[in-house]
Amino acid sequence: MNTPDQPIGSWLRELGSESPTPGGGSAAGVAAATGAALIAMVGHLTIGKKGFEDIDARMRSMVETADAERETFLELADRDAQAFESVMASFRLPKETEEEKKSRTLAIQEAYESAAAVPLELAKRSVQLMDLAEDATAMGNSHAASDGYSAGALLFAAAFSAMANVRINAAGLKDEAKGQGLVAECDALRERGDVLLHQIEEAFLLRLAT
Repeated sequence: MNTPDQPIGSWLRELGSESPTPGGGSAAGVAAATGAALIAMVGHLTIGKKGFEDIDARMRSMVETADAERETFLELADRDAQAFESVMASFRLPKETEEEKKSRTLAIQEAYESAAAVPLELAKRSVQLMDLAEDATAMGNSHAASDGYSAGALLFAAAFSAMANVRINAAGLKDEAKGQGLVAECDALRERGDVLLHQIEEAFLLRLAT
């Protein structure tokens, strides 16, 4: 998102255009921001409601965290697009002389590292926020349990999409140890995300049964 106030329709038209940016990483950021917004929504629908007095402080804290993360996710969506543009720019550098070739290769590798770091941060934050999506689903206003579940699903999808961007940029790294380290981090995040998504679904089904 070029600005938090950009209409979603115009951003989606830009996403669906022939321009390579914004792309999947930016879309992941917007999905994660949407998940965070839903967590805040559940909190707001719980705060001050009869029968939820004992978790009022917890819900307020949840809203505060979700609101802050929403803004961070939108920033990461922009940063992802900028990082990919840097990769493309590095490939356009001159390569006529040996010195130019060395400089270009270094610039490409640095750009790949940056382009992997941004979606990795997005994936980490998305999986971390899934914990709050579980709280929202399990403890928040039962009428909004589906919104908590939706938040968890969106955050998982955001993390999964972001990790695809980590992997594709890691594949361009000449330093195999760095590339493998990034992939290993993604594997661990995917495993944690799978567990949390299952827990969120279980919490939702329990709310349906009560």
